[in-house]
Amino acid sequence: MQDVKSLTDAGDFGSFGRYEEVALAQMAPAMKEAYEFTTHLRGIVPGPHKIWLANAALSRAIVPVGAYYQKQSTLTKAEIEIVTVLTNARWHSAYGTYEHEKIAEKLGHVPAETTERLIAGLPAEFSDGRQQVVYELVSALVQPRIVPVGLYKRAKKALGDAGIVEVAVLIGWFTMVCMTLNAYDVPANATGLDQ
Repeated sequence: MQDVKSLTDAGDFGSFGRYEEVALAQMAPAMKEAYEFTTHLRGIVPGPHKIWLANAALSRAIVPVGAYYQKQSTLTKAEIEIVTVLTNARWHSAYGTYEHEKIAEKLGHVPAETTERLIAGLPAEFSDGRQQVVYELVSALVQPRIVPVGLYKRAKKALGDAGIVEVAVLIGWFTMVCMTLNAYDVPANATGLDQ
């Protein structure tokens, strides 16, 4: 009878989930340029950005969207994290959910118990009216459900059309993040290469 351990192949996993990162000194010029571009916009090359370097041209096209939410968004950090946590949880992204559970509390100042409720799919309430609207809008969109007229009107009043667009695009952005992380089976505790 074959040992279960012998059925698994450690070669199925790289340095970041299934992805085998390329050391900075070994990167092809286009990949290194994408790495430097990401570092310039983000300060670091976090999570899925490590994987996106494998397609340097695509990486350079999508990194500015994430950087926009870091520096220019009309959404507060708490609102961004509400969107992010709900989207990560929706797509069962172990790495993304784990990372943003911590970020939501530390940088977004979302109470830990509230973030836990978002991840677990339990009802949550926010004392801040905008945060409540963001939570309700994202909850409807990631389920997926239709956004009722009343919720749309509350969202438009609280966020304006620009804010609604930002929420919708951020859901799409983090869906892309989750699909990347899930395709490469990136676990919650992944660290990757120290570049």
